[in-house]
Amino acid sequence: MIIEKIDTFGGHRDCVYALEHGPQPHQLFSAGADGLVVRWHLDRPDLGELVAKVPASVYALALHATSGLLWVGQNYEGVHLIDVFSKQEVNSLKLTTAAIFDIKFYKNDAIIALSDGVVIVVDAEQLAIKKHLKASDQSARCIAVNPVEREVAIGYSDNTVRIFDLTTYALKRMIPAHANSVFTVAYSPDFRFLLTAGRDAHLKVWQVENEYTLHEDIVAHMFAINHLVYNPAGTLLATASMDKSIKLWDAETFRLLKVVDRARHAGHGTSVNKLLWTNYKNQLLSASDDRTVSVWKVA
Repeated sequence: MIIEKIDTFGGHRDCVYALEHGPQPHQLFSAGADGLVVRWHLDRPDLGELVAKVPASVYALALHATSGLLWVGQNYEGVHLIDVFSKQEVNSLKLTTAAIFDIKFYKNDAIIALSDGVVIVVDAEQLAIKKHLKASDQSARCIAVNPVEREVAIGYSDNTVRIFDLTTYALKRMIPAHANSVFTVAYSPDFRFLLTAGRDAHLKVWQVENEYTLHEDIVAHMFAINHLVYNPAGTLLATASMDKSIKLWDAETFRLLKVVDRARHAGHGTSVNKLLWTNYKNQLLSASDDRTVSVWKVA
């Protein structure tokens, strides 16, 4: 495996926490502690456009496929809906005074994870609240949707992952998953496995069809794992960590293939917070506390 750093996007004034696909394969959005939402063009890396500025940190971005609106989860103020073409805010939802850590869509539902432990389900067209899910007093950090089993997995700071029914939003299962906060959850592309990781630096693999029994427990990093993503082909998995590294894994065997760090690849010098694997030339994006977004070619 060859991994090559092909670009760095600079322009943020503080830590970068969120990455999201753009409406075109070569576009993406980034946001972070400076409240700036920026659109980047992978085919023109010198072109960064300010799409929106909100008055506090942004941890969550989600592009709604049907409307084309970018949902921006602002720390302590709710959700801003941005028309990315006109760069105008067209609506907003003052849902909460809690921080918004993740936003995922399923059909017409927006599922929003909050720092007070509440998960809010919103009708994405009517912008009306449908459900409040209060299963913990500690933060709801991350969301993964499984349309095959009609389930949604939510990772919490109380070390657990909870599985909810996607139709009724009833709590189906609680998994005592980790020794500390769960920061990232993802279903495998074939939905056979749920992968979870977080502050304890372990990557865990759970068998979905076998009542979420533990399949693998890997000591994957030295410090907290902030995010994990699959490549578009579903053959590789990437993890990002507070230990400043990105690691690439075989998606079938979960064998470590590559470590991407500052010494070997001119990687990030601080915590790697978010990853985004694009369909554009199989490029992997990484966002960091060092205020930059790096672009990696994986071959």
